[in-house]
Order: sequence, then structure tokens, then C-alpha cells
Amino acid sequence: MPALRSRSGSSDRPPTGATGPDTTGPDPSRGLMDSFGRRATDLRISLIDKCNLRCTYCMPAEGLPWLSKDQLLSAAEIRRLVHIGVNTLGVRELRLTGGEPLVRADLVDIIAGLRADHPDLPIAMTTNAIGLERKAAALAEAGLTRVNISLDSVHRETFAQLTRRDSLDKVLIGVEAAAAAGLTPLKINAVLMRGVNDTHAADLLEWSVARGFELRFIEQMPLDGDQQWKAEGTISAAETRGLLSERFRLAPTQENRDGAPAERFDVFPLDTAPGASPESAPEPLGRVGIIASVTEPFCGDCRRTRLTAEGRVMSCLFSNEEFDLMHLLRAPESTDADIAQAWAEAMWVKPAAHGTDRPGFDLASFHRPDRSMSAIGG
Repeated sequence: MPALRSRSGSSDRPPTGATGPDTTGPDPSRGLMDSFGRRATDLRISLIDKCNLRCTYCMPAEGLPWLSKDQLLSAAEIRRLVHIGVNTLGVRELRLTGGEPLVRADLVDIIAGLRADHPDLPIAMTTNAIGLERKAAALAEAGLTRVNISLDSVHRETFAQLTRRDSLDKVLIGVEAAAAAGLTPLKINAVLMRGVNDTHAADLLEWSVARGFELRFIEQMPLDGDQQWKAEGTISAAETRGLLSERFRLAPTQENRDGAPAERFDVFPLDTAPGASPESAPEPLGRVGIIASVTEPFCGDCRRTRLTAEGRVMSCLFSNEEFDLMHLLRAPESTDADIAQAWAEAMWVKPAAHGTDRPGFDLASFHRPDRSMSAIGG
């Protein structure tokens, strides 16, 4: 298990060698700032670790030991944490993740409560869309803003190989239901696996832009339950751009990424002339994003803070240290100010990159997380 710290065991000193803007330590009034001057405003909360797929890049075929219901954050505890994050710590965006959030029976009630508390907060959800057709309308009515849907292939056999489940039809029905319910802009998340679905990258992009969805390719990261990840097996961002360029012309957008993990490209037909004047340039078919966490990391502008399904802060997706907030949530004497302080302390010691002092999964200082993405939350 990862190292676990409660508030009483946390340190307000920056990591050794930190070159942040000051050494005053964590201060909730400044938000979730770390010792390198980054401030987290994007909150990801995992609602549950359980999932109904067994994606090869995420978990073993037999699944994982799931948390019991009483170990999970309750709906009231989730609302309290979001309230503290937004009202005290400067959180501006919320993403609900898992596991698979749709597995959670009180999902609609959770979203309705969050929306009641925060009428203007963008609330997104990452899902595999299995069962979404039954809940999309209710989720939209409750206040969910939009969804990201994990879909690695629109080829049935390849989908089944990657997820170990023959469930493509269920996912596609869920995608249609989300779009019909207005949970847009709808984004598709895909991981390319060498020798499995890499040759289908352009097919997936064609399918996405034809339906008005924005596709996001995410480099495979060392977060698989089987711990078989190897850097040389990762389909890099450069390779992904090359695969897509066999059928489309990609043009980098001119927008400021503003801390977003994806580099975005406008997608044009392959025969579109580059460098056309604005007056003569055709409308793009759509957009595609590439999240290059492995080969082109963006750690220097990371603005995310993560809470696991059992109420632990992970300041970095690749950290092997977690900070427990659950004991404060369930201690009658703990105030919101206590929780905010503990959360700020956890983020203050956020590592520079990839859970260590600089980016790179081949460094001697890198130790891959002990938990898979499903257990951490995306």
C-alpha cells in the first residue's frame, strides 16, 4: 500500500531542493498551492473504485479487492469536501471519476446535491457509459454539465480484447443517450495499445468527428493493475500524430492551454492545403486532443488535486504518498477549517513531477504507484 499520512503526520516544509516562490508553508487562504508555485483548481473525486470492465491498461482480469460501502466517501462527505474546495480553497472545476461512477447507486443524488450547493460550478464525469442510457437524462436534470466517455475502439473484437468484455453495443447506446441529454461537449477518451488498437486510431477519430465529439488520446501510463507497463510499449504522442496524419491533416490550435493536459489540434481532410488564409481556409472537421503524460509531460503547469474514493488526497497521480482526510471528516470535533488546512498541507508537498523530483519514468527516483488507475481515480 502507498504511504499514508494523516494531518498530524504531514509536514509543512517543501520537498528537499524545492525552488518555490516562498517557504512560508501551506496556507488555505492562498488555495491549494504547492512549494513550486502551482495552484490546484481542478478537483477530481473518485466516487467508487469498482468497475464493470477489466481494461488491460487499468486492472487485472480478475479485478481488484473492492472497498466496502462504509469505506467509501458518503454523499454528505463528498458535498462537504466540494464545499470546502470551492468556498475555501479556490477549486473552479469538478470531475467525478472512478472506478466507474455509474456503479454508484446514489450518483444522481450526489450530483443534485452538488448542483444545489454550487449553481455555477462545472461538473463533469468520466465514465465507460455502460448503463448511461438509463441515467443520462436524470444526470443532466440533476445538474451534471458534461461527460468524458472512455472508448478505445469502435471495432467490436478489439474493444472486447482491450476491456475483456463484449460490451461495445452498450457503450455506444450510452454515448448516444449522453449526447441526446445534452451532456456536451462530449469527449471520448482513448488509450492506444501497441499491436492492439494503434492501427485503428484514425478510424476512431473519423467516428468521433462525424458525430461532433472531441477525441482525446491518452498515452498509456504505468498505472495498470498487472504492472506490465513498459516505456517502449507506449504509443507516444508523436506516433499518435503520425497515425492520424495518414488520413487527416492536423493543425495545432492557437489557444492557451491554461493548465489543460491535452494539446489540441483542428482536424482537416488530408488534402487541405496548410497555411491557407483565414478567408479561404475551410472549416475543420472537428478537434482532437493528445495527452502526453509520458513523453511530453506537462507537470510544470499541473493544476489538479485528487481525492480517492476513501477520502485520501493524492497530490500527484504518480505519488506513493497519500494524505487521509476521512479521519477528519468522521471526527465530530473536526471543523471545515481543519480539513482545509490538512488538504492544503497535502498539496504543499506535491512532488515536482511524476511523483519525484523531475519528469521521467526511467529515472532511478521513480517508483511506480502501488495502486492502479481504478483504485486511484482518474
